[in-house]
Amino acid sequence: MPLDVSPSPETKASNRLAVVDSDIHPAVKSLADLRPYVSNQWWEYANTYGFRRKHGSATVEPYPKSAPLACRRDAWPEEGGRPGSSLELMQKQYLDPAGVEMGLLGPLGPTGQGDLNLEFSVAMCRATNEWQRDAFTRRDKRLKAGIVVPYEDGAASAAEIERVGAMSDYGQVFCLTRSSEPLGNRRYWPIYEAAERYNLPVAFHVFGTSGHPVSGAGWPSYYIEEGSGHSTSCQTVVSSLVIEGVFEKFPKLKVVMVEGGFGWLPALAWRLDKLFERMRGEVPHLKRRPSEYIRDHVWVSTQPMEEPENRRHVLDVMEWIGWDRLLFASDYPHWDFDDPFRAFPAGVTPEQHRQICAVNGRAVYRF
Repeated sequence: MPLDVSPSPETKASNRLAVVDSDIHPAVKSLADLRPYVSNQWWEYANTYGFRRKHGSATVEPYPKSAPLACRRDAWPEEGGRPGSSLELMQKQYLDPAGVEMGLLGPLGPTGQGDLNLEFSVAMCRATNEWQRDAFTRRDKRLKAGIVVPYEDGAASAAEIERVGAMSDYGQVFCLTRSSEPLGNRRYWPIYEAAERYNLPVAFHVFGTSGHPVSGAGWPSYYIEEGSGHSTSCQTVVSSLVIEGVFEKFPKLKVVMVEGGFGWLPALAWRLDKLFERMRGEVPHLKRRPSEYIRDHVWVSTQPMEEPENRRHVLDVMEWIGWDRLLFASDYPHWDFDDPFRAFPAGVTPEQHRQICAVNGRAVYRF
C-alpha cells in the first residue's frame, strides 16, 4: 500500500524515524539496460538462446495475474519500464517520504543467478553488479548494491566478491535460498570466505531456480502453497549452514535471511538443539549448540510481517529471536510491501521500533 506519511513542515528530520531497509528490489527497464556491461559473445548468446533455468514455472509468469511481477500497481513508472526501474519514482514514492538512511538492493532478475550455463551466469551477474552501480548507487548514496553472485560456482562467486567487495557501493552479497544443494555444502564455502574477508553480510533471499520443488513431494498446485513454502527454504538454509559447520569455519560471517518472515526461527532452533543433544557424535566439528550459532550469526528481515490474531504471540517470537537480530525490510516495490510506519504490531515500543528500523542495520551492514 502507499505510504501514509505527512510530517508537518516544521518537523525536523532528526526527530523522525531513520530507516535502514534490508530489501529493496531494483529492476532493469528491459534486458537492453545490461547491454553496455555484456560482451558481444554473451549478448548474442542471451538473445539467441536466452536464460535456461531448472524450475517448474520457468516458462510462465510465477505470480498471480492480479499482481503482475508481484508488484504494487502504483509502482509502474509512467514513462514505461518495470517497477523498480525508475530511481526517481523510487525516491519520490518511498526513499524520501520514509526517511530511508540506507537501502540494500537485491535484484531478482534477469541476473543470471542459477542459470544452467555457468559461464553465462558469471557474465550476467557481473553485468548486473555494474548496472546497479551506474543506475542506482552512484546516483543515490543512500543505496547499496547487493553483489549478485553465480552461487552455483563457488570459485567464480568468490572472484566476483574479490572484484568489487572493497567498493563502498556494495553492502552485501546476494544469494537465493533455493540452490542445487543445501547452502552449507562445501562447494559454497568460497562465497563465505570472501564475504567474511570484506565484512559483507550474505543475504539469502527467498526464491531461486534449482529445479527442486519447495515441498518434499513435488510442485505445489497453488500460489498460496508457493508463498508459504518460503519459510521452509529459509529453514533449510539456516540448518545447513549451522550443521555443516560454516559458522565454526567462518566465525565472523554474518547471514541475513530475507523475505521469508521470521516466525519459523524459534521452533527450528529448539528442534535443532534437541536433536543435537541426542546426536552430537555425528557432528563433532560443532563446538556449541545450534541455537548459539544462530544467535551469533543469523539476522532475519521483518518482511512479510507475521500477523497472528493475538499480537502477543508475534511479540513473544520477536523477544525470543532478539530485538537486535531483526532487520526492517520493505520489499519495495512488491505488492506485499511493508511500510516502516505501519507494519509493526501494537506493543512494539518506540525504542524497539527504532532498533529494528535502523540501529540493527547500522550494526550489520558496512555503514
